[in-house]
Amino acid sequence: MIRDTFIEDLLPPPDAQPEFLFDLSELHYPERLNAAAELVDCHVAAGRGDQLAIINDVGRWTYADLKRLSDAIAYLLIHDEGLIPGNRVLLRGPNCAMLFAAWLGVLKAGGISVTTMPILRAGEIATIIDRAEVTHAIVDARYLADFETAAAPVRSVMTYDGDAGTSALEQRIAFAPPDFVAVLTARDDVALIAFTSGTTGKPKGCVHYHRDILAVADTFARHILKPESGDRFCSSAPIAFTFGLGALLIFPFRFGATSVTVEAPNPAGLTDAIDRFGVTTLFTAPTAYKAILAASPQNKLASLKTCVSAGEHLPAATWQAWRDATGICLIDGIGATEMMHIFISASGDSIRPGSTGRAVPGFKACILDAENRPTHTGTGRLAVKGPTGCRYFDDARQSDYVINGWNVTGDTFRIDEDGYFWYVARSDDMIISSGYNIAAPEVENALYSHPAVGECAVVGALCADRGMVVKAFVVVASGHVGSADLAVDIQDHVKRMIAPYKYPRAIEFVTALPKTATGKLQRHVLRVKPNR
Repeated sequence: MIRDTFIEDLLPPPDAQPEFLFDLSELHYPERLNAAAELVDCHVAAGRGDQLAIINDVGRWTYADLKRLSDAIAYLLIHDEGLIPGNRVLLRGPNCAMLFAAWLGVLKAGGISVTTMPILRAGEIATIIDRAEVTHAIVDARYLADFETAAAPVRSVMTYDGDAGTSALEQRIAFAPPDFVAVLTARDDVALIAFTSGTTGKPKGCVHYHRDILAVADTFARHILKPESGDRFCSSAPIAFTFGLGALLIFPFRFGATSVTVEAPNPAGLTDAIDRFGVTTLFTAPTAYKAILAASPQNKLASLKTCVSAGEHLPAATWQAWRDATGICLIDGIGATEMMHIFISASGDSIRPGSTGRAVPGFKACILDAENRPTHTGTGRLAVKGPTGCRYFDDARQSDYVINGWNVTGDTFRIDEDGYFWYVARSDDMIISSGYNIAAPEVENALYSHPAVGECAVVGALCADRGMVVKAFVVVASGHVGSADLAVDIQDHVKRMIAPYKYPRAIEFVTALPKTATGKLQRHVLRVKPNR
């Protein structure tokens, strides 16, 4: 079979890749494996085709429906659009059933999915097209304008209109033959490229195989979430982010559950979806949980039973507030695009509030000392190994992330005697002031315990006398007004909560904090904000 090996040829050599672990029996996949067929077709083959796979404001789709759609898209890609295995297919659009069917269809055709956020602009799209040498695209027509500006090198473009079912693609799908069989890819064939949302320089393309897609479900989801077929999953994250891909597509489909898609996943939209569709499993960022609590009546959250927080550090105050309001213990976790999903977490009685958790079954974690030696005591840079790991294509930064076989995430953690990991800071979020090392998240935790603080972010600001000082950006809670007197009150409160040298010597009240599309705080924007 003719194959496009462009991405394979640019992968780092084996000795530059991390050590991969396949200790769990459920990670022993057959040599021939198509992840999309495993996620959808197996349910139909087992007689579960009538189970609900996706539901949203427009309609509902069973596993049989999803198989039919994804089979037809795969057929069209191969027979009408000339795709050969290994070609890269860019996907663009908000979370919906057709986007999910397209993602599955690309994999069934042997292609490589390159899913992008709908908020990306033409220049950002062009960079991804150029980096991955994208050959095909499937685009939501509502988000076509920026794509068309960037799409000159793409030789095949198919469009759809969300889940309305009225586009030319749906008409073509109706005439596709029903007996398509997924391309028999290898477990170590490339399935997707996830581009990091870096702030400077060219984006890093993280390559993941077909086996990796199943591995994140058979580690974190299987052992920590323990999903059931009747569960309904919802998330604020687009599937362009691997956090959202796992939460909304891989995890529910692996276990025969249902995905609830929301095109406007702000806190109000999420709350409405939880209430109307009976969401049981929610994935979002800590700031979204806090916003939901501030705006949502208690009865709208009654269906929830499992809630996962990731993307940024979960403050203890937010964890406790959610527990008090809903009775649910938030599952904290840390993951990375390079690792695909969460690798440290805890659930149920194993949760220790304030701790991220322990290594998820299938993974090993430690901290590295100054000489890059693994240790299981003290504080240092987090390092992890497991069935997934960092494979940048055509990128010298591979050697920054993979050190002596370990994936080194750029986070500083403390590990206790029971193997629990406690977040300290991003390695670049440590503030050194007058010789003291101050972790921004610790100061934020103290700030959040003040009733006037709705949201906050802490960074280091340059200071001639101290080198740096702690600066806090604060969005005041409802019913409060930022003022000099309030700033002093907040500072005094922090001094009572943690060592006084850590208090924010500068406080700036702002109307909003800069965040990514998934609600992750962008501290780098605040670091360059002029001091006031």
